[in-house]
Amino acid sequence: MTNRTRTDSLLLVGFCAFLFFYGLGQFGLIGADEPRYAQVAREMLERHDWITPVLGGQPWLEKPPLYYWQAMVAYSIFGVSDWAARLPSAIDATFLVLAVYFFLRRFRPGFELDGALIAASGTGIIGYAHAASMDMALAAAFTAGMLCWWSWRETGKKIYLVAFYGFLALGTLAKGPVAPFLAIVVIVSYAAAVGELRLVLKTLWLPGILLFCVIALPWYFAVQASNPGFFREFIVEHNLGRFSRNLYHHTEPSWYYLPVTALALLPWTVFAVAAFAESVRVWWASRKSMDASGIDPEYRLSIFACCWLVLPVIFFSISQSKLPGYILPAIPAGALLLADHLSHRLEQNDATTVAAWLAIPHALLAAAPIVPALLIAYLITQHRLPGGQPMIVALAIAFAICAGIALTLVRKNGLRMLRFVTLIPVVLTVWIVLKLGSEALDQALSARPFAQEIAGVEMHRLPLAVYHVRRELEYGLTFYRNRLTFNYDWGSVPEEEHLLVAPENSQVEVAKLVAGRRVSYLGHYAAQHVDYFWVAAAPRSSP
Repeated sequence: MTNRTRTDSLLLVGFCAFLFFYGLGQFGLIGADEPRYAQVAREMLERHDWITPVLGGQPWLEKPPLYYWQAMVAYSIFGVSDWAARLPSAIDATFLVLAVYFFLRRFRPGFELDGALIAASGTGIIGYAHAASMDMALAAAFTAGMLCWWSWRETGKKIYLVAFYGFLALGTLAKGPVAPFLAIVVIVSYAAAVGELRLVLKTLWLPGILLFCVIALPWYFAVQASNPGFFREFIVEHNLGRFSRNLYHHTEPSWYYLPVTALALLPWTVFAVAAFAESVRVWWASRKSMDASGIDPEYRLSIFACCWLVLPVIFFSISQSKLPGYILPAIPAGALLLADHLSHRLEQNDATTVAAWLAIPHALLAAAPIVPALLIAYLITQHRLPGGQPMIVALAIAFAICAGIALTLVRKNGLRMLRFVTLIPVVLTVWIVLKLGSEALDQALSARPFAQEIAGVEMHRLPLAVYHVRRELEYGLTFYRNRLTFNYDWGSVPEEEHLLVAPENSQVEVAKLVAGRRVSYLGHYAAQHVDYFWVAAAPRSSP
């Protein structure tokens, strides 16, 4: 191992450990999906069932099993906890970064560390590395698959094509047919853009297709055999239905993914846009050629990365159901595109001093997250930025960082310092959010502290019901109490004595809902504006 390889390894391990693993359990599971997916994995483990996802004892067939399998392994080793539920995503993110590193070391030697750290430090990657969800598993498998496809295209070695089909199969087990579909769209678009349509037919390799089927399809057949409604629920409702209709109230405007992509690429958005524009310019200048010979071979990787970045965004923009995580598989392409762009500029000695029109907006965007990070507790509790001294201090710190980045980049050889100066605010932002915001995030967005409070007033374990509360709280309580949560809104009112969580100041309404049963007010959880009650068992009717 050379000194440079050893240094690269230490840097990658250090940054991945901090950006992905540090603070996994400092605040509880948030949103509806994190506790729901974590609970599904727990119930599958308790039932020793690796085929049918189960929630509340009933089949829950919305998602494929890869994340559940990963979480089950983590639970088996470390025990069931929120940080163990997030561990698979942190590991997948690390794998994604390593895939970018080894790919660039092979095809853009000298810039492998830049590309890997750019991929690791993107907001989208950091955020979803801390989420118990399927999105990072899909992004990692899809990224590895597309990198393997390009490696095959460059070298002609079938082993890369084998790996391409293998990773697409894992992507299919992570989130369904979207993985091979996106791969087809990106490859066909690239082949058409550079006049290499023969690549499409060459990619359709029978042994690879068979490998894909061997890895991906057994679970689908097995779960369909055990659950005859699987095809309708998973394929028809949760794939075709989500795309064609807004079944789950995730409607957003058609331009929604433009700002989402820009935010996911932070702090590299400015340079990623510049790299995209340069690649499009090169492609446009050479497009008059009827074959690939008109395009500079050194820019073909950039054009491939452009297709990979843009096509998923366009595809999901057409969808009637939109969530931020849908485009996560496209984000690593931004890191690849930027690393390739840097290699061109630095190898050609093309203005290693960054122009002010790039340096200043890049510095602004890189330093801007420091402000909400410093004020995160206030934002979560008050839902607005404060005025006065806290705001002044936050702006002053961000301005100092911004000025330092801009001044460094406009100096001679400033472009060579891009990675270093940009990573400083990234590390600071992550550290500040975890140090200053963990308690507020836990109190306001997670069910963990509320579940602990409820447990503190119970003389013995009681069933729990909810009424008119956010589903995020309902699913969170289910995970942290590891018991089915009844929901009054669905007519599920337990006959036995139980606890009830309802909106604050709803004592009169609760009494009407369980008329004839004794109700005692137990407490108020101010952070999430709910009260909780003890409800006596329903009186038995006379024989």
